[in-house]
Amino acid sequence: MKIIVFLCFQLFSVILAENVKYSFETKYIDMPLDHFSFTSNKTFKLKYLVNDTFHVDNGPIFFYTGNEGSIEMFAQNTGFMFDIAPQFNALLVFAEHRYYGSSLPFGNLSYTSPKYLGYLSSTQALADYVYLINDLQHNYASNRHLKKLPVVAFGGSYGGMLSAWLRIKYPGSIVGAIASSAPIWQFKDLTPCENFYRVVTNVFEALGGKKCSETIRNSWSIIRALAANDAGKTQISKLWNLCTAIKTSDDIDKIVNWLLNIYINLAMVNYPYPTSFLVPLPANPVREFCGKINSFEYKDNIGLLKAIGEALTVYTNYTKTAKCNDIGGSMGAIGIQGWYFQACTEMIMPLCSNDLDMFEHAEWDFKKYSDDCFKQFGIRPRDENVPILEYGGKELGSASNIVFSNGLLDPWSSGGVLSNVSKKLVAVIIPDGAHHFDLRAANDLDTESVKLARLFHVQEIKKWLDKYYPNNLSVPTVTLKQKN
Repeated sequence: MKIIVFLCFQLFSVILAENVKYSFETKYIDMPLDHFSFTSNKTFKLKYLVNDTFHVDNGPIFFYTGNEGSIEMFAQNTGFMFDIAPQFNALLVFAEHRYYGSSLPFGNLSYTSPKYLGYLSSTQALADYVYLINDLQHNYASNRHLKKLPVVAFGGSYGGMLSAWLRIKYPGSIVGAIASSAPIWQFKDLTPCENFYRVVTNVFEALGGKKCSETIRNSWSIIRALAANDAGKTQISKLWNLCTAIKTSDDIDKIVNWLLNIYINLAMVNYPYPTSFLVPLPANPVREFCGKINSFEYKDNIGLLKAIGEALTVYTNYTKTAKCNDIGGSMGAIGIQGWYFQACTEMIMPLCSNDLDMFEHAEWDFKKYSDDCFKQFGIRPRDENVPILEYGGKELGSASNIVFSNGLLDPWSSGGVLSNVSKKLVAVIIPDGAHHFDLRAANDLDTESVKLARLFHVQEIKKWLDKYYPNNLSVPTVTLKQKN
């Protein structure tokens, strides 16, 4: 069950910029530490990025609700906002999430104790965004007919959840939200815990065939059996070129988790062109991965592990510059620690695996989950649906102006909104899309389905803004143009 506790940040968007091509002015705002208590006046510096290249007087604000990492990473990989900003005369703002990047309320102490980490939550982050939006709206409005500028929220993954929840909880602050790959229903009693791994399996079977998924399914017991003795551990370490040889039972769990994350990430970033989204990868990486397995003729267990080892190079060494495989190299990043904490408090997303997918059988065990959280942070999660109590779960009838988009190659679509909730809460499906594919910049290799999704977003944004502006300030008719 430790797998589930420490999986989430890797699965959400740890975004690495492919090419730093967008410029910003970095700004800071003094932000209240606690928006819900008047017992302290403590503030901290919240970072946000501004690009006013396309903004004209009274143009709207396009506001990205930052995720679990440095805001620069998300800004450099959300090209859709830049693509459509000129057509709306929009100001672009990317707000950093508290406790990530450099927005640390207690500086270097922020992660040292639960007493400092206690202000890390989605509810506090949303209040940060409302506070910042209010400041931006009034500072950039310059027409007597318009007291404050309209704001459209954008977000992907956890950021998509935040953009949707921002519209749900604070409809006076934004006119609408584009919530991409936002698993707002990946919580207890809303989505069966086994659905996530079924999506991953379906992706591998659809793009790589049965041999690929069966090889992965059969590998788990072989790994466990071979690693039962020291000689086997050494053999696995050599077969997969590990930087540090596995020696203990904890090491075995670590390598299983490493493989698990690779398979999930391959499905998440299965874009039709090469990217450096998580790591440098070729176009259609699942197909490339499975192609190596399918072309490898093996007759015994060692041969099967060799086939997987060869396929792993698609993910671990596409650039052919890695000397070995480090199965724990990213564990020290501060963003990961922040997400671990959130996953132990409000973001409890039950995941489990049964015999119908290609992963090891793993039941959801809340007690074990709680014990792992207590061991790491000295806190215990409540066995209740905190986000459902806060944001309504599936009871969204009173909400409006949210587009939920999901790519069906994305495992997180299992907890996404896949059908219209109402006329004003609509779902966009991208059958061949991966994780928030539609928020990426336009590309010559984009599929028709993602092009249509982006056009739909533009049309909805136009509707929201037309209703906000007085007639003499209406925004122009827009059409989304694909980059050459």
